[in-house]
Amino acid sequence: MREPRLYTTSADYAYQELRHKIITKQLKPGQRLPEVNIAVQMGVSRTPVREALRRLASEGLVIIIPNSGARLAAPTTREIRDTYMVREQLETLAVRLAVENISDRHLRRLEEAMVEEVRSIEDRDLEAYLEVNESFHKAIADASGNRVLSEYIENILARTNAYVVFYDPFYELESHPSIDEHRAILAALKQRDAEKCVELVRGHLKNAIEGLRTPEK
Repeated sequence: MREPRLYTTSADYAYQELRHKIITKQLKPGQRLPEVNIAVQMGVSRTPVREALRRLASEGLVIIIPNSGARLAAPTTREIRDTYMVREQLETLAVRLAVENISDRHLRRLEEAMVEEVRSIEDRDLEAYLEVNESFHKAIADASGNRVLSEYIENILARTNAYVVFYDPFYELESHPSIDEHRAILAALKQRDAEKCVELVRGHLKNAIEGLRTPEK
């Protein structure tokens, strides 16, 4: 059961509610998102809805078209592959640097993320899964010691999270292969094996793409 949230503003309420509907697939890729209708349904004015849509657009979940309104994004296979190509370059660089700089604190963050990841999959909670999956990858980026690189990775994680929301068969799977893949990456980091880490990250991202069920497949 979804736990009740505390909202600080009407915009935060609109954002959280819309995001929940997107992640639980109550809304479909390409679907129009009229501000007026959403505002009426939520009992708020159009301003917080507009702010919420802009925030969702920054995460790659929504596209705002001037003089036309907002639509749920509908990423193409080409866009997804291009994005993962960039993500692979960023994350393999990050994990190579992390091998040299990773601390016990970073390793604990990774271990904690693994525990939460297992729980999110057992609970079939995609929202929680996206958060802990992002935490795992951000911990490696932080361990690289390169703040600029970490910022780029944080940005691209938001984009690829959107692809998971739209095309990953999360709710249909009994288990998720990312758990074992994350465990292997963590083990290689503990062993300070840079080449193994790079190989595992590449394989992990390749499997992530192949697991998506895009319309073109």
